[in-house]
Amino acid sequence: MLAEQRQAIADLLRQALSPIRAAPDPVELQRPKLPEHGDLSSPVALGLARELGQPARQIAEQIAARLRELPAARDLLAAVEVAGPGFINLRLNAAAKQAVAHAVLRQASRFGRGAEGEGRRVVVEFVSANPTGPLHVGHARQAALGDALANLLAARGWQVSREFYYNDAGAQIDRLATSVQARARELLGEPIDPDLIGYLGEYIVEIARAFLAGATVQARDGAAVQASGDPADLQSVRAFAVAYLRNEQDLDLETLGLRFDHFYLESSLYSDGRVEATVRALAEAGLTYESEGALWLRTTAIEGSGDDKDRVMRKADGTYTYFVPDVAYHVTKLQRGYARAINIQGYDHQSEAVRVRAALPVVGPPMGLKVPPDYPEYMLHKMVRVIRGGQEVKMSKRAGEFVSLRDLVDWAGRDATRFFLVSRKADTEFAFDVDLALSHSEDNPVYYVQYAHARICSVLAQATEQGTALDESTALQVDLAPLVSAREMAVLARLSDFPDLVREAAEVLAPHQVAFYLRELAAQLHGFYNAERILVEDRDLRAARLALLLAVRQVVRNGLDLIGVSAPERM
Repeated sequence: MLAEQRQAIADLLRQALSPIRAAPDPVELQRPKLPEHGDLSSPVALGLARELGQPARQIAEQIAARLRELPAARDLLAAVEVAGPGFINLRLNAAAKQAVAHAVLRQASRFGRGAEGEGRRVVVEFVSANPTGPLHVGHARQAALGDALANLLAARGWQVSREFYYNDAGAQIDRLATSVQARARELLGEPIDPDLIGYLGEYIVEIARAFLAGATVQARDGAAVQASGDPADLQSVRAFAVAYLRNEQDLDLETLGLRFDHFYLESSLYSDGRVEATVRALAEAGLTYESEGALWLRTTAIEGSGDDKDRVMRKADGTYTYFVPDVAYHVTKLQRGYARAINIQGYDHQSEAVRVRAALPVVGPPMGLKVPPDYPEYMLHKMVRVIRGGQEVKMSKRAGEFVSLRDLVDWAGRDATRFFLVSRKADTEFAFDVDLALSHSEDNPVYYVQYAHARICSVLAQATEQGTALDESTALQVDLAPLVSAREMAVLARLSDFPDLVREAAEVLAPHQVAFYLRELAAQLHGFYNAERILVEDRDLRAARLALLLAVRQVVRNGLDLIGVSAPERM
């Protein structure tokens, strides 16, 4: 339903209620779960029963009677009914339902957008892989979900920054360096200790070969990192391997059409003193102690930490556990002025999320920061299994231990990869069926939706050939009154759902709802197309149906754009 229609109906309910008492603000309006209960329903009478000392249904009957008498109500409503204990069910008239097609054509790419964010800043952090290997299918799921969520938030008025956090410090980088060093020595014919190869896969050999050749890798900041070619120079091996893999991950992301606004290095948290500042704030709060040569955090004393035992912050060897830099990193998000911070991570980060949320209100205030409730927010996803040829694919030769993001895009294509990975709720298990993604059938959701768009383009091309075509501007002048069949009304109803769908998907961090919606809209379009002729002899009916197709095409484009999938004109 259009926002202006919802507001007009709320105002009408206020008028109808005014003789009884002042209306609550806002007047609650709901979308009934069952279509037979109308287009909108209000429980306002239920909330007044105790206050007025009357049965809710009796109050609802009074409101409904007054509502039917209002002249303006007749322009919008076909029926006002009282149901159950006192719900007021409202049915839009045909003209009100038809109006959505013109609204879509007027607003075009802006249809579905809103202003709830009011320009406030939000950072969406996703992928955030260690620079120790190619991105895998779990990262691919994060990428698709994160980019779609960022698009949704931007569509509802938020100023969005996409951020990639590089864990470029710690034991995993040491393990990468020694793995490349060992492979380089192996290539030179030297005996090696297999235990030094912590990371497997052909990509480690590729890096070692490039290192021995004295290759140069162009870093994202423009600096060139040149290999010394000497395997004994572990610092050079480390710097080259990290730069090489960051560049490879950039190429992985490009295959999915992703862009990030910021790349944040974990190593900078140490060099800038932010980790030490975080430790100091926790110590000043009386939450640290030393034992067995390590520095411990009294997580059991932090409200909401979820811990039944304390946690090590700094190990006996002087290195920090992941928790400390994570807290320091989120302090920077507050310091950079982000009203919201949303992290998209694997389900195995669940306990980490609880601890970070619990620690920030302790660390923030001494640094002059106000920490909002539930900061940061988390979307935790479960991993993806890949099915190809009816069998689960366990790994790829290049990646070694897993299927890489680039493998998936190479097999299924960018559009199918994005659509499939965003089409399930993040916290559900998901099997990516490559063969289904390549099929041209209605069982393949991305094909089904894209085919709806292409089918509309085909009809519009036929209309051009016949000299009966409309464009968006002329379609705004078309009388939509002929659109009265059940299938036409069903398509119009689905179009009207789009703005609410986008608002809710952004609000509850649920980009999968966009994919569900597009699948349903495509089904309505295909059903209409198969049941009704579009290019009929009746000029008025033909024009109305063409205008409807133009509106559907626009909404399909808008929805696909939100999840980063193309809208082809031919299939």
